[in-house]
Amino acid sequence: MDSQTIVAPMTPAGVSAVAAIRVSGSRVRDVVRLLFGEAALKNIKPREAKLATARDYRTMVGDERATAQVIDSLLYIFFEGPNSYTGEDVLELYPHGNPIIVRELIQVIKSVDGVRLAEPGEYTRRAFLNGRMDLVQAESVADVIHSANRDELKNAHRLLGGALSKKVKTLTEQVMDISARLELDVDFAEEEADPDYATWGTKIEAIRGSVLSILKSFKEKAAVSRLPLAVLYGAPNAGKSSLVNALLGEDRILVSDIPGTTRDFVEVRLFLDGGEIRLVDTAGIADKAADALDALSMEKSREILAEADMKILVVDGASLSFSTAGRESMPSEDLKPDLVVYSKSDLLEERTDVAQSMDPITTFQDDRNVTLRISSKTGAGLDSLKRIMNASLFKKTENSEDLWITSEREKTCLEEALAGIDRTLSLIHTNPAVELIAFEMQLVRRALQSITGEISSEDVLQKIFAGFCIGK
Repeated sequence: MDSQTIVAPMTPAGVSAVAAIRVSGSRVRDVVRLLFGEAALKNIKPREAKLATARDYRTMVGDERATAQVIDSLLYIFFEGPNSYTGEDVLELYPHGNPIIVRELIQVIKSVDGVRLAEPGEYTRRAFLNGRMDLVQAESVADVIHSANRDELKNAHRLLGGALSKKVKTLTEQVMDISARLELDVDFAEEEADPDYATWGTKIEAIRGSVLSILKSFKEKAAVSRLPLAVLYGAPNAGKSSLVNALLGEDRILVSDIPGTTRDFVEVRLFLDGGEIRLVDTAGIADKAADALDALSMEKSREILAEADMKILVVDGASLSFSTAGRESMPSEDLKPDLVVYSKSDLLEERTDVAQSMDPITTFQDDRNVTLRISSKTGAGLDSLKRIMNASLFKKTENSEDLWITSEREKTCLEEALAGIDRTLSLIHTNPAVELIAFEMQLVRRALQSITGEISSEDVLQKIFAGFCIGK
């Protein structure tokens, strides 16, 4: 392992209330002495937060440390190895989130002999190499950081907690037990009676079922991390853009009383209880296009609707009459909505002929679509709308205890193990030579051990951690 000490910011670049910097390696104590003085080093205690003033010793006059330039007043915590994230001595600094302060601190720390800037994923890589986590857990760190919804985050935490690692370890132990018995039979093949192949086959079939079960749980990261798409559509001037702004709590989209203000679809991100979604405001869809540009806008709206996970029809509720309420807005069959929203309920309430005839939430006769009255101006109905969207876009899984894998590397290792098991079973049924069966089971064991990193190459580690951020 690289013996140098590494330093990097743990928080993204930019202005914030607090930033975080991590230092890991054998020169951590020298960094403490440099930033805070000899007294701070003598009184240092693991896992104790300290408030201190960090200074740039390079600017001090003579031996008077007090003359050195102040970098910042900050909190720092020392973690003594091996009881740290990386398994080494670790220093975490929490200065004010000014990029100038962060940059100066890192420059001073790098001036210590043997300290350099960390490479992407190097902290987690050191944690793996020092036995703080296995390779499955190391990979799941990135999943925890980049999870886009609660289910994905829960799965990542289960992987980080070792749920998959325990399953793989159990399978590896079962394979090793069979391998040991097989190799014993190989050593004493001439002295013993014929091995009990039927017993071997039953045990190996059970292992095959477990490997296949894990393999079938694989979900591509692109599919898992894809944000659900909700699309608002309807006639021009129905209140779609106002609704988007109301849901976001800010004026993100231009709103006007002039129909056709939105000419192209506008995509924003909205956070619901279940996670983040893509919310799209489309150009109004009228019965007839006013011009060529209008026709192109409506075509674009139909294209994005074809991709939607949830289609929300927005109807100008203030323009409804008693006889047509809930009926005149019915779209063509190809644009069938999942939810119908009647906007401008604050204006609708002034018209007793319609308002008294409509419940806040009703359903169409086919019971497939929910209708909801909302007001972007007063906020009425917005919480109900968010709950309905959340329930539709983040459906609960039948078995919340299931987990899935997203790593192509883990999938490849499982496929190799499965192929080896299938070859073993074929040998048992066709050519039960103990030596061949023992060799195949060794390959199965190595494939399983590769999942958790008991067996790993430098190329594999480099590929895994290269995709991490520098501070992790």
